[in-house]
Amino acid sequence: MNQEIVPHYQRVKRMIADRIAGGTWHPGDRISSEAELVKELGVSRMTINRALRELTIEGVLTRVQGVGTFVASVKPQAALFEVRNIAEEIAERGHQHRAAVISLKAVPAPDEIAETFGLKTGARVFHSILLHRENDLPVQIEDRYVDPRHAADYLEQDFTRQTPYVYLTAIAPISEAEHIIEAVLPSTTERKLLKIDAHEPCLQLTRRTWSSGKPVSHVRLIYPGSRYRLSGRIAPKG
Repeated sequence: MNQEIVPHYQRVKRMIADRIAGGTWHPGDRISSEAELVKELGVSRMTINRALRELTIEGVLTRVQGVGTFVASVKPQAALFEVRNIAEEIAERGHQHRAAVISLKAVPAPDEIAETFGLKTGARVFHSILLHRENDLPVQIEDRYVDPRHAADYLEQDFTRQTPYVYLTAIAPISEAEHIIEAVLPSTTERKLLKIDAHEPCLQLTRRTWSSGKPVSHVRLIYPGSRYRLSGRIAPKG
């Protein structure tokens, strides 16, 4: 009786799946690189690449350009109707949060921002752009404008240690918030920061917050559509 010949890439897929099932790699873990798998298994890079590509399509793995390949987990989600600290959300999932400050400076207020804060167009406002990672995976770009009248020392903060959310809610507790959700295609810069391809859509949450009736912050939160979801629940009154 002839034995079925299993293609090499199928053997690689099975080996990776077995290691995940056996607990060698857990959800969110980075697996061995293509070069490491080639060396370990003695097969071609093309074979490894096909196995990883198919496992990614099947939802077993997640691949991040320039970073590596990770065991897929259930999509993390952010609260839609709550205003929460992303570092806290990530910690609650048992994962590590890291933030990189891409930009932190004073800028002239664009029209929309000036209108939000009740300022003249071109007035001085604070602007920050942060990239938030869950473990090593980029999950959110935070593009925020802040009214200097409520946060005079905003530019002196170390936002790798505490998020703008923590800082701002301590000095200007939120009394009101507005959320707008859109599906968008990221800019070239945003795509490179999130390490996604040019055609992957993102979720954009635009949030304005007030403290004691005065506008404090206007922020765009940009999430890769394949890695995040937004959820909320409303309880009808009466």
